[in-house]
Amino acid sequence: MELNSIKPADGAKHAKRRVGRGIGSGLGKTAGRGHKGQKSRAGGYHKVGFEGGQMPLQRRLPKRGFKSAQLQFNAEVTLSDLNGLEAAEVDLLVLKQAGLVSNLAKRVKVIKTGEISRAVSLKNIAATAAAKAAIEAAGGSLA
Repeated sequence: MELNSIKPADGAKHAKRRVGRGIGSGLGKTAGRGHKGQKSRAGGYHKVGFEGGQMPLQRRLPKRGFKSAQLQFNAEVTLSDLNGLEAAEVDLLVLKQAGLVSNLAKRVKVIKTGEISRAVSLKNIAATAAAKAAIEAAGGSLA
């Protein structure tokens, strides 16, 4: 094999369709653009969502919902997550180091998913009513 004999596989390449090259080509005259109108002319097009001056769909529909930017600072921890920690005193820093909450988290709440079988002391961490009852039943406390 020589460098000058390398060529693409059969059927891998095909000629680009050349429009507007005479009547015999089958794509002469208007070159597939139809007659008249904005889209038939060079440089004539419109913005995405433009409906010819009619009120566009994204403006006809009502605005709905809101997602607070503060949600990224809230985190949840389950009882089974707490059970897996070795620390007796659990605070935000311990949870971040363990990788249970993101580094952005500022507020953490314990939810009752799973079981807790050992006593843990929570500092500056909120808990749901059921989670609080389960923690206190296991001998733990919330501060």
